[in-house]
Amino acid sequence: MKKFFTLAIVVIVGTPLWSQVDSTLFRRVNKDTSKLMLNMDAVYNRPFLSVGKTPVALGGYVEANWQHLGTDGLTEGHQFQMKRLTLFVASGISRRIKFLSEIEFEGGTKEINIEFASIDFEFHPLLNFRGGVVMNPIGAFNQNHDGPKWEFIDRPTSATQLLPATWSNVGFGIYGKKYSKNWAYAYELYLTNGFDDQIISNAQNKTYLPATKLNRDRFEESFNGEPLITAKIALRNKKVGELGVSYMGGVYNKFQMDGFTLDKKRRVDVWALDFNTELPILKTYLVGEWAFVNVDVPDTYTQQYGNKQSGGFLDVVQPVIRRNIFNFNKSVVNVVCRFEYVDWNVGTFRETSGNISEDFVSIVPGISWRPTPLTVLRLNYRYKWTTDILGNPPSKRAGLQFGSSSYL
Repeated sequence: MKKFFTLAIVVIVGTPLWSQVDSTLFRRVNKDTSKLMLNMDAVYNRPFLSVGKTPVALGGYVEANWQHLGTDGLTEGHQFQMKRLTLFVASGISRRIKFLSEIEFEGGTKEINIEFASIDFEFHPLLNFRGGVVMNPIGAFNQNHDGPKWEFIDRPTSATQLLPATWSNVGFGIYGKKYSKNWAYAYELYLTNGFDDQIISNAQNKTYLPATKLNRDRFEESFNGEPLITAKIALRNKKVGELGVSYMGGVYNKFQMDGFTLDKKRRVDVWALDFNTELPILKTYLVGEWAFVNVDVPDTYTQQYGNKQSGGFLDVVQPVIRRNIFNFNKSVVNVVCRFEYVDWNVGTFRETSGNISEDFVSIVPGISWRPTPLTVLRLNYRYKWTTDILGNPPSKRAGLQFGSSSYL
C-alpha cells in the first residue's frame, strides 16, 4: 500500500517535469457538458489528465489555509494548515466498465483515507451496479465535497460533525438516471457496512455519528452483521435547480455474541434534504442541506446523549466581477455568506420539561476569487456561537481565515 501511495504522489507531482520531455504524455480529459449534472455525478465530474494512450486518468486537489481565531477573547495566534491532498485514479476498463479511486492525505500525513474505490458496471441508464468502497449518498456534500468547488475554507459543520464527512463504506449498490427534456431524475441504493457503538461511546461525551470513522475495521468486517441501507432520489430541472431526498439507517450496536443476546437491536436513522439552484438575472448561486438524526440511545445513558439531532447550512454565492484580472481571462470574484445551525440534542429534560440547549450557530461572510474555474482563493470571517446543554451564555469564536484550493 505504501508503494502505491508513493507511486501516486510521484505521478502527480512529477507531471510538470515529464511534460518537458513529452508534452503529449498528459492531456486534459474533455467532460460531457451536454447533459444535466447532479450531485451523484460529482464522483466522476472532476478534471482528469489522461496518461498517454492508456485508459488511465489521474487527478486530485490540494488545500492549504491560514487562520487567526479566538474563543471568548483568547486567541490561538497564527495557524497555518495543510488541510488535505487528494489523489484520483480512474480507468476505463472497457466501454461500460470503469474504475475510480480517491485517496485523501489529511493534516499532512495525520490521516490517510481511501474515500472511494469502486468498479462500476453500466447495464442501462436506469440500472447500473457499483461495488467496492462507496461514498454513502446522504445529503449532497458527502459526495460533492471537493475543496475547489466551494467558496468557504471550512467544510459545513452539519456535514462534518452532525454527519460523518466523506463517509464511505464497503458494499454494493445500484444507481440510475433518466433525462426528459429539461428534467433529470436519478436514484441510488446501497447496502454497506455501517455504524458502531462509538456513536454513543466517544471522547465527545455525546451522540456523535462521526466517531464511527475511527473504526478502521469497517472496511474488512461489519461491527454487528447488520447492513447499513443508504438510498437517495434526486431530480433536477434546467431552470429551477436540483432537489434531493436521502435516507441512511441501520443497527449500530452489537446486540448478540456467540449466540447470546446482549441487547435489543438499536437503530440509527438519518434523513436529509438538499437543494441547489442559480437565481436568474443576478446569477446568485444557492446550495443548502438539512439533516435529521434519530438514535435509539439506551435509557441507562444520561440526557447529554441526545436521541434526536438536526442541522444544516445554506451557502449564498454572488458573482460581482467577471473579467480579466492579472491576465487571468476568466476570473470571477464572488461575495459569499454561509449560515449554519446544528442542534445536538433536540428535546426537553425529562425532569423539568425545560429545553435542552446544546446547539451551534455560525455566520461566515467572505470573498473568493477564481482565476480559473479549477482554482479558488478564499478569505472568510468566521463567527460562531456554541451553547452548552444547560443553556448558559454561549461561547463565542471568531476570526479570519485565508486559503487556497485547486485541482491538479
